[in-house]
Amino acid sequence: MSGVLYGIGVGPGDPELMTLKAIKTLKEAHIIAAPGEKVEETLAFKIASKALPELINKELLPIPMPMVMDRDIIKENHVKGAELIKEKLGEGNKVAFITLGDPTIYSTFTYIEKLIKEMGFETVYISGIPSFCAAAAALGIPLAEWEEPLHILPGVHNPDKDLSEEGNYVIMKSGRKLAEIKEKLIDCSRDAHMIENCGMEDEQRYDSINKFPEKAGYFTLIISKENGRN
Repeated sequence: MSGVLYGIGVGPGDPELMTLKAIKTLKEAHIIAAPGEKVEETLAFKIASKALPELINKELLPIPMPMVMDRDIIKENHVKGAELIKEKLGEGNKVAFITLGDPTIYSTFTYIEKLIKEMGFETVYISGIPSFCAAAAALGIPLAEWEEPLHILPGVHNPDKDLSEEGNYVIMKSGRKLAEIKEKLIDCSRDAHMIENCGMEDEQRYDSINKFPEKAGYFTLIISKENGRN
């Protein structure tokens, strides 16, 4: 009897933004997995457990995943994580791998999911509300209108990315490279909104580049509308 691996998006931070399907699947799961040394200390688990306090009584499976930029080390840990999950799936368990936002967008789950699928196990994606959708709603601005293109970039990897293309930009995980991204926005004559820790208790909002702080946390997201339409 083989188990199933679920990649579950818990949304950007507010537990009320978790989907009914995510909650239902978490209730049915035998094991809750998350990238980190202790599942219960991960942000994804803290969000999910506010909606489902009983999660703390389930078996928790930590997937060690160091925050490094070395691709070889990252791949090595993906393989190790997949092996840990494989053992549980082989026992017939339903394993829920929780992730912030949506599991299809810049998520560790996508790499492990490919490995698990290659091992012959069933995998399922459970969508969650992406951080940029929640951020736009919180800021009260549409992400795209009519025929406007929308560009979504991981700021931690693309601080020097040219932002002069037509349309609107979402720059995710931009806190570590905030100074470089601010400079690029100014060079391209763009203004922007910024939100840090969207949906969390310490959420901060900024409605113009000249109000951006010098430093910000990892979960910082920038939205830049074309022609200054902020």
